Amino acid sequence: MATADPQKVRDYYDYVDAEEYESLFDLFADDVTYDRPGQSSLSGMAEFREFYLEDRPLEDGSHELHDVVAAGDTVAVRGEFSGVQDGSEVSFGFADFHRFDDEGRIAERWTYTDRDEV
Repeated sequence: MATADPQKVRDYYDYVDAEEYESLFDLFADDVTYDRPGQSSLSGMAEFREFYLEDRPLEDGSHELHDVVAAGDTVAVRGEFSGVQDGSEVSFGFADFHRFDDEGRIAERWTYTDRDEV
């Protein structure tokens, strides 16, 4: 059975903030899915890479993690992002869930915010 790894999830946010995308991609399964309610889902590493390298609307920001909770194969995170979106300063809360596969990689990711697009 897959086991959640809170440190890998913390590393994910560090890699995003530092724009260390190759290290970030190594955390995820090749068949990763990423769901953002109200937006199109990403399926597979090619779409996931394209999103982070070309399409992600958030930039020059940082994540502050308030809670990181692991249970079974999933890590839940509550935090706040502060940065730039479409040239404007933004700050908003988020809740993310990361489900791990049997190889210890993140296989599914869900993001919930009060914004229309992230």
